[in-house]
Amino acid sequence: MTDFAQRTIELARRNVAEGGRPFATVIVKDGEILAESANRVAQTNDPTAHAEILAIREACTKLGTEHLVDCTIYVLAHPCPMCLGSLYYCSPAEVVFLITRESYEQYYLDDRKYFEVSTFYDEFAKPWDQRRLPMRYQPDDAVVDVYRLWNERNGGRRRSTVVPPG
Repeated sequence: MTDFAQRTIELARRNVAEGGRPFATVIVKDGEILAESANRVAQTNDPTAHAEILAIREACTKLGTEHLVDCTIYVLAHPCPMCLGSLYYCSPAEVVFLITRESYEQYYLDDRKYFEVSTFYDEFAKPWDQRRLPMRYQPDDAVVDVYRLWNERNGGRRRSTVVPPG
């Protein structure tokens, strides 16, 4: 049987050796690796190329669904807010993380203009007009028509998806 935690560590270690960042994800279904990825942000200059995002994309494409309800997802470190949102969205059976931010922060810091992992969860909880990221609400009455159209095309259903039991 594969040690999925060790596989996650191996992917991250190899990524660092190749000039990437120290993060990786392995997605498991029925005891087999469905998808895996290291963080590819440094290599691609794509700020969304986090290991979790890339592995989730691959797994969902393979399964032909946006739901990973029967999967366990191994991530090297506690997920950032973007990845956490994606994990919530795909609804896996379980997420296993192998290190906390507090345990690695003496070796690695990700600080951006508006984003520091250590403070972002508090920032995210603020009302939109109190966040550090400049945001402006620009209402337009025509926007609701897009949602009305979606509702009409989907038989009056408000739900965007039906999550399969997992």
